[in-house]
Amino acid sequence: MNYIYGPVPSRRLGFSLGVDIIPHKNCTIDCIYCQLGRTTHKRVKRKSFARGEDIIEEIGKSVSAGHDIDFITFSGSGEPTLNSDIGRLIHEVKKITSIPVAVLTNGTLLFLEDVQRDLIEADVVLPSLDAASHEVFKKVNRPHRSLRIERVMDGLKSFRRLFKGLVWIEIMLVKGFNNDRKELSRIKKALSEIRPDKVYLNTVSRPPSELYAEPLGPAEMIAIKNYLDGNCEVIPEFHKKRSPEVKDVKGSIIEMTKRRSLTVTDIADVLGISETNAESILGRLMAEGTVTKRQQGTKDYYIFTSKKKKDRRP
Repeated sequence: MNYIYGPVPSRRLGFSLGVDIIPHKNCTIDCIYCQLGRTTHKRVKRKSFARGEDIIEEIGKSVSAGHDIDFITFSGSGEPTLNSDIGRLIHEVKKITSIPVAVLTNGTLLFLEDVQRDLIEADVVLPSLDAASHEVFKKVNRPHRSLRIERVMDGLKSFRRLFKGLVWIEIMLVKGFNNDRKELSRIKKALSEIRPDKVYLNTVSRPPSELYAEPLGPAEMIAIKNYLDGNCEVIPEFHKKRSPEVKDVKGSIIEMTKRRSLTVTDIADVLGISETNAESILGRLMAEGTVTKRQQGTKDYYIFTSKKKKDRRP
């Protein structure tokens, strides 16, 4: 599989079959908390990146294989709305399966009418909103020079009015960057104008792009949830187990860790294997230099091997 990975455990979407339609780290922003590392190709111009027929063929094979799939999710190694074929791909997916389609996006291109049209057939769109002032937007998300947070928020508002499906906004909270009362007040005002169906609060849990991107504690997260109120909730832990067992376990681990960092428990749950088996395979992959282990908080995460990154501030 070149474009499909998983299903992987998603704390919002259950077992999510990932559809990766963007080359690695082609993105409109360069978030300090990104688990995939720094953006190597920062861009805002959309284009076709792959043959749509190949992508649809892989989705069809995965769906027909009988995996437990709660959502087919366009996400992966970069910003999916940069792919100008995403609208056609969503339309074709709808022809071959009744599994709902989700789009995981940073939301920065939703002010474009063609992007809004492309996402219209999705069931759920999950945009990010980590800041409501341009100063904080630059510090946390490090956007392409052409992007302004005011235009991003206008795009979220206009898309919400047009879109008939569900809009779930995610806010990634980074200690010392966007968790002060002034910025939270701006975010709260923006949310009241966007009117999403849900707001999910998240904090740094997987190894981030920049080591200085630190998480908030549970009490701080609850306090912010209570302040934002309404339909806001803290993203829960993933607690589903998958069956049946996957045949190519090693290959599946490699493909998943290319797109996100995972714990032993994540891998065991999504592949339907024991944690002992998962640890054994990960040990071999680490010995080969294919996978690297990084600690974040009290947990060990495994990610596809990449160049070591230095701790630097923007």
